[in-house]
Amino acid sequence: MIQATARIWHNGNLVDWADARVHVLCHALHYGSSVFEGIRCYETAAGPAIFRAREHVRRLYDSARLYRMDNLGVSQEEFVEALRLVVRANEMKSCYLRPVVFRGYGDLHVLPFNCPIEAYIACWPWGKYLGPESLEKGVDVCVSSWARMAANTLPAMAKAAANYMNSQLILMEAVQNGYTEGIALDPEGYVSEGSGQNIFAVRDGRVITPPLSASVLPGITRDTVLALAGDSGIEVVEQNLPREMLYLADELFFSGTATEICPIRSVDRIAVGGGSRGPVTKRLQKAFTAVIESGGGKHPEWLTAV
Repeated sequence: MIQATARIWHNGNLVDWADARVHVLCHALHYGSSVFEGIRCYETAAGPAIFRAREHVRRLYDSARLYRMDNLGVSQEEFVEALRLVVRANEMKSCYLRPVVFRGYGDLHVLPFNCPIEAYIACWPWGKYLGPESLEKGVDVCVSSWARMAANTLPAMAKAAANYMNSQLILMEAVQNGYTEGIALDPEGYVSEGSGQNIFAVRDGRVITPPLSASVLPGITRDTVLALAGDSGIEVVEQNLPREMLYLADELFFSGTATEICPIRSVDRIAVGGGSRGPVTKRLQKAFTAVIESGGGKHPEWLTAV
């Protein structure tokens, strides 16, 4: 459950947590007209720092633009400052940040232009998304019976609330069948992603991940993994992954802001590699942790001090 904090940013002002409310006839509630981000703020030796704040805000604005909600009234840099303000206002050392932009109360026509654009930023403590032991022991997943969206139906590159109805179907099915997560295929039958994570396979030391054309969200942590692999001299290829590669890979792992870098130990009850975290996954996890602990290391621009 969400642990309430003190203050939430709304359209440029801080309001009390309990006062951050919307009307029951809010357009987003009825039609899913909402885009959002998930961002982590880490406790570092130099104080709290938001991980890749500018990249997250750029993706938020990209998502809003795709749905013609780009008249937020604040620049991207001002929005980054709002993220920092929320962390400070709630006196958080580390937290999860949830910015959300949506069409509010005004009209319930499907055409949304008469509805105001609302923007909120909340933060609260959040631990390991897939469980406290997941980063070391890995998780058991299945291939979902639900596919990701086809091209030209809903934009997969937008982090839109409506897309997560698909994610909910994937995750509910997986959990009810005894798995931690589900992996969706794209409409062509190639591997796409998890319910809220990008996916990587390792075969003979080479890292492979599906391209954006496989109905994949351009994940910020995905991009981080690509960069860290390059820093470590690990070959990375973006290409279509057939389903059978999930069963033949030496290693599999998820990436995502909430998930971070999490090994997958089995798919459809078939062990991945040796059935435990593999060496490439462990190496990338350590590289990710080192970025936080070192204040950015080779990538100081990834951390925005609060």
